[in-house]
Amino acid sequence: MKLTSLQTLYTSELRDLYNAEHQLLKALPKMAKAASSAELRTAFENHLGQTKTHVERLEQVFKHLGEKPKGKTCHAMKGLIEEGSEILEEDGDESIRDAGIIVAAQKVEHYEIAGYGSVRAFAELLGQDKAAELLQATLDEESEANELLNQLAESVVNPKAVAESHSNGADDKE
Repeated sequence: MKLTSLQTLYTSELRDLYNAEHQLLKALPKMAKAASSAELRTAFENHLGQTKTHVERLEQVFKHLGEKPKGKTCHAMKGLIEEGSEILEEDGDESIRDAGIIVAAQKVEHYEIAGYGSVRAFAELLGQDKAAELLQATLDEESEANELLNQLAESVVNPKAVAESHSNGADDKE
């Protein structure tokens, strides 16, 4: 695709996000299953439902554009998911792995926040108010998911990981 206008870039970025969300539909159940923290597992299960809604909203945006909803491979999401999968496969203490899963999930959220913020701004500039509204709703949910991950990390998962590290006699200088 040749980028000849903001509209072209907008459509390209929407396709990237559409593929990214589809990749997440496959990754989130694996993350939920791997989480030892009940709160973290619930957060991933809830975000899976939101992700399905994000796909539906993107499909509505494509419909407003008169475009068929289709994705283009989002290599960034593919890499973030691969990186997160490595953590899921690591041996070790459950709470420490949960802390790593949160890191991986927040990298995903930050990528999505950047993507949705950009396409929402493009939609506004292009006078596509309904699309901007739909994209803002998803952006808000991605930001809320990131904040929930922060809260879980700070109040539940990371303190437990520190306690497990100390009880195992782990040396923090590794």
